[in-house]
Amino acid sequence: MHICDRWFERRTVNSTITLLWEPHVHPFLRCNIWHVRGRDRDMLIDTGLGIASLAEEIVDLTDKPLTAVATHIHYDHVGSMHEFDERVMHEIEAPRLAHYSEFATLRVADVPQDLILAYDDPAYGDYFIKARPSDTFTVASYGIKGIDVTRTVIDGDVIDLGNRHFEVMHLPGHSPGSIGLYEAASSTLFSGDAIYDGPLLDQLPDSNVPDYVATMRRLRGLNISVVHGGHEASFGRQRLVEIVDRYLQSNA
Repeated sequence: MHICDRWFERRTVNSTITLLWEPHVHPFLRCNIWHVRGRDRDMLIDTGLGIASLAEEIVDLTDKPLTAVATHIHYDHVGSMHEFDERVMHEIEAPRLAHYSEFATLRVADVPQDLILAYDDPAYGDYFIKARPSDTFTVASYGIKGIDVTRTVIDGDVIDLGNRHFEVMHLPGHSPGSIGLYEAASSTLFSGDAIYDGPLLDQLPDSNVPDYVATMRRLRGLNISVVHGGHEASFGRQRLVEIVDRYLQSNA
């Protein structure tokens, strides 16, 4: 497995949002990492697999205090949480981050094949990565570093960036403590894995289909103009309704 020149890639979405991702990671685990600029502080939504330093990657993006928010406990979203001083997570899953013993693997064979079938990519072979960030990194040594959060949140709490205010929405179903961050002023939702434009996973060990149905109904009723998901490309309200209605037709 070759050593890559750069682990992360990024794209400027607009003057306040930057999308980062790990291009050498299999699409099944390739998390969207969102950097959001505020007047008084910035926010980082999810932190990827933690294979390379995310803090070093974003040092040029901000000189303000930074709040890192994990939308849920799964390892492709919390890998670099330990690199940041301010760490936020829903109260249900925060204790599980402190002493991380969740499922976390880079070996394709460790994951049920029906989960990754839609993301089949022969470029990856036996592993969920096709490159290494350095010669010291090994698949065998990979793991998530547990750490306490500095703030737990529940539904209705607010992440305040000074000029921007994001309401915490508890969106269970994919996992018990899944959250989204909703900015009413711009009708923008950062949804984590509660909803994205790809195969939604509701059969994981801690998933709950009735909770997911309730989450979908809630999302359908929101005034949303754009959704920035935990995976795949962003989308608008029409696509949101299509995804929600398809899920409800199959599960409600």
